[in-house]
Amino acid sequence: MAADTNPERMRALAPLSSRIAAGERYACRTHDRLRIADDNLREVLEGRRHLLFDGGMGTMLQAAGLAAGASPELLNLSDPEAIERIHRAYVEAGCDVVTTNTFGASSLKLGGTASVDEVFFAAARAARASGARYVAGDIGPLGALLHPLGTLSFDEAYAYFAEEVRAAAAAEVDIIVIETMTDLGEMKAAILAAKENCDLPIFATMTFESDGRTFLGTSPEVAAATLDALGADVLGINCSLGPIEIRPFAQRMLAVTAKPIMVQANAGLPRVEDGCTVYDITPDDYGQAVAKMVADGVAVIGGCCGTTPAYIERLARFLDGRAPKPRPRPDRFVAASAQKLVALDERAIAVIGERINPTGKKRLQEALRAGDIAYVVGQGITQQEQGADILDVNVGLPGIDEAAMMLKVVEELEAATVLPLQIDSTNPVAIEAAVRRYPGIPLINSVNGERSSMDAILPIAAHYGCGIVALTLDEQGIPEAADERVGIARRIIDEACALGIDRNRILVDTLVMTASTNQHQVLEILDAVRRCRSELHVRCSLGVSNVSFGLPARGLLNATFLAAAFGAGLSAAIINPASARYMDTVRSFKVLNAEDEGSAAFIERYATAPDPYRIAAGGAAISTQTELEGAPSCPEPQAQRRSASTGPNADANLEAIRHLIVSGRKGDMPQATASALASHDPLSLINECLVPALDDAGERFDRGEFFLPQLMASAEAARAGFDTIRAALPAGDIESKGGVCLATVKGDIHDIGKNIVKMLLENYGYTVFDLGRDVDPHDILAAVRERGIRLVGLSALMTTTVPSMEETIALIHREAPDVKVVVGGAVLTPDYARTIGADYYAKDAAEAVRIVEEVLLD
Repeated sequence: MAADTNPERMRALAPLSSRIAAGERYACRTHDRLRIADDNLREVLEGRRHLLFDGGMGTMLQAAGLAAGASPELLNLSDPEAIERIHRAYVEAGCDVVTTNTFGASSLKLGGTASVDEVFFAAARAARASGARYVAGDIGPLGALLHPLGTLSFDEAYAYFAEEVRAAAAAEVDIIVIETMTDLGEMKAAILAAKENCDLPIFATMTFESDGRTFLGTSPEVAAATLDALGADVLGINCSLGPIEIRPFAQRMLAVTAKPIMVQANAGLPRVEDGCTVYDITPDDYGQAVAKMVADGVAVIGGCCGTTPAYIERLARFLDGRAPKPRPRPDRFVAASAQKLVALDERAIAVIGERINPTGKKRLQEALRAGDIAYVVGQGITQQEQGADILDVNVGLPGIDEAAMMLKVVEELEAATVLPLQIDSTNPVAIEAAVRRYPGIPLINSVNGERSSMDAILPIAAHYGCGIVALTLDEQGIPEAADERVGIARRIIDEACALGIDRNRILVDTLVMTASTNQHQVLEILDAVRRCRSELHVRCSLGVSNVSFGLPARGLLNATFLAAAFGAGLSAAIINPASARYMDTVRSFKVLNAEDEGSAAFIERYATAPDPYRIAAGGAAISTQTELEGAPSCPEPQAQRRSASTGPNADANLEAIRHLIVSGRKGDMPQATASALASHDPLSLINECLVPALDDAGERFDRGEFFLPQLMASAEAARAGFDTIRAALPAGDIESKGGVCLATVKGDIHDIGKNIVKMLLENYGYTVFDLGRDVDPHDILAAVRERGIRLVGLSALMTTTVPSMEETIALIHREAPDVKVVVGGAVLTPDYARTIGADYYAKDAAEAVRIVEEVLLD
């Protein structure tokens, strides 16, 4: 593989590996290495003491008369006394921590109106002047989507956050609090920026919708496990919902981490009374609801939108004299993507799909050399459909830039599948480049007992919170006896634990050797698995297929060995999920180990299925190669089939296109669409194939089967089909379904939701006039008149900008009464939307599309 010889590029891709290669010794992040203000705060971080944060800064600013559209952060400079008064009111109510008025103080949001340093300095000074025991430097989201959904790169996001962290630390805050995040990748960038640019405790909270997911599909379990692994000292939930709604999500977090959990809920749902935003939960009701979460184990509490000092005073009275109850650390191995958690407890098993590995795969080698990422991603999607739980990703080939290719493949897989990834490489730069930017908990395959391997790989796993696959080999090679293999495993585990890598993050691979040359060594391998489980208290992984090399009926032998390995304690099998025998063994064992409760999944699959190992109908035996090694355990996806475009195969072409769209495989769409155009009218292809497939993806999104990245991948695949059809036709042959005007309201610079709606609408054939963010109401009205718009979409994220939304709606209804307005945003509810005069409320992008179709196609 091509070596990374450019030091500057290496530092950018893999900063930790660069320092280790230069001789730096990695020191893991512990409480003893943090700058902790006092023993009281240390006890909070250890889970032995409660901590009370303040309430909603925006709520207090609105009550103080903040003008609609004004920047709260600039008040630190223009009216610091007003900010100090708000902080002081919360301190007098009994809070321990006040949060600086810097939620939107990134240079991206400030836009040159002030420097990050001066805003943080002024904000921290006002907070400290309030007399608070602790000051938390507040960092909010950047308001822009990261790759692959948006235009902001991970490294750019990191740079913005690092600037804020350095400013907060220089202003001498006591805590870094990262809050209201909905994108796990953005949260990761922020936490890494905090870890790498200061030595302060890190508190990190995410925001969830009523369905228990962030808008990008992250669950409380995934968030908690990932933030814990990354090194957040306190983690939890803030904003969006009231304490009653948040409580079950907090309970789910408590179940997967021993770190202190933090909750800052809203004061219920907002509504407008006499032109002011008010909330529907009283301080007493809020206190009672939060008290139940404290009883569950929540250690750090406070308030968010709508919570005034009266709410904090109620919490202070409740906490007085209380201490958190001890919580055990969950005993399970965890891997996670941004949308899916794979947790292995004492009996659970998982399948790691092995197909994205060029060794012995000529077609994959060709794709990697040609930069055909679509083919590689297709291998991942197919394995997900066939039942894999985790995807192994190996792109190492001589002559290619492995780090660059790994980044591309991981980013595309992240968008197209929900499965956690196992980064398979011996190149530390390629490994770090991928795991640094991957949103979730990836696995590293692998580290071994060689000194050089442990020195290079373990610090990466420790720093980025990865799981590791530990191979039982060292400088002397692979030992024959189980005792020596266990000894190597013990040595790797000891080294890992010294760097803060818990045993629950380690899978030991005792290395399968072929039975054809040494049958007795197979027994040693299985014995090593048993002993790793019983003596070292770690879980095990094995690559299975090597055991049958050189023997006939390899599939039969592989599946039998897999069953024996499961019986010995194997937790994760690296196999080809296209093999029927493998997957039959996996499903059968899940019945025997009681993982498949009530045998429900087994019965559903096999109750009416024929025995696949009997003689095929007509008396012809199924070939050994097909039956035992490669028979698909589910029908091969239509997208993988190549059909002629005429005759009876025409319908197969349409089905292939539908599958490509639903599975989000945009790279294969141009060829499939061009083939279908040979036998189908372009408009019927759009209306009878592309749009219904998009609708199918939208319905799966509504049912919670898809999340936003998968919905957007489907939209991108559909767009590739639309583009192919447009290119094949004379200009103007495909008419737009109508025009829609979108804008983020005056004073609000968050446009993530708006941009997602825009992408979906364009893929449905609508013309979108995007006016951007922080748009004046009169500019929106002018665009409506100029372009003859019948529907306007408005977005707002902050409570302080809802009055701007109300003003804009009133202006449009007064000056253009036939124009309808649909609104959306985190601070809105259906009732709130009606109160401010909106015609429609869209809870997400998919609903926005349905509203547009209702209005424009009426």
